[in-house]
Amino acid sequence: MTLALPPDVTATDSDDGLVLLDQRAGRYWQLNRTGAATLRLLLDGHSAEQAAALLTRGRPEFTERARRDVESLLAKLTEARLVVTS
Repeated sequence: MTLALPPDVTATDSDDGLVLLDQRAGRYWQLNRTGAATLRLLLDGHSAEQAAALLTRGRPEFTERARRDVESLLAKLTEARLVVTS
């Protein structure tokens, strides 16, 4: 699965993370630093499991929780049409 931002969604770094602008709807979404790091890992081609493992390096007891959080974020971004998969 390859994840990408649609052509009408732009991403801009902010002091607190990342802002996604949906130009179709004129709405923006703000991701905190963890959400931004997660989205970047997913956009770089990592699976939810890989992203969770990278986010919890050195803290394996949190990997399963992180995987659920990554999958939840991905589902919300997909539902809002802020990312597309192929």
